[in-house]
Amino acid sequence: MSENYKIISKFIKDISSETPNVETYLYVKDYISKYQMNIEIKSKALKTQIIEINTILKFHDNSESKKKSYFELTYATIIKLEKEIKEKKVLEKIILCDVQKEMYSEMEGALLSLLKMSGFPDIKFEKKVDFEELYNKKFN
Repeated sequence: MSENYKIISKFIKDISSETPNVETYLYVKDYISKYQMNIEIKSKALKTQIIEINTILKFHDNSESKKKSYFELTYATIIKLEKEIKEKKVLEKIILCDVQKEMYSEMEGALLSLLKMSGFPDIKFEKKVDFEELYNKKFN
């Protein structure tokens, strides 16, 4: 929790698991360790001082293989800014870093549940996402 914002609501906005057939499932079961996670963050102002942040987690295979499963979760977080923020950099850090750090374990848990319910119960994400590092690389 930051003195700059307060989370007023959070929810799964969209969730998707696609495995076209049994042959693909059996193939993916052996190769899912090669899958990678991509994270996209989008935001839009809803009202004065209220922002919707959509974090999209995509877990997919980047190879040329025709047999693929695809998993995607869009997690919406609604925040209220506690004070007017004039500096774009401060707002970017809240959206791209601070809120993400606060919400990520919940989002990751939802994605892991989706994978488990999709027939891949042994998936674990070994590497934790360092939003501070990603933010600093992008803006410094």
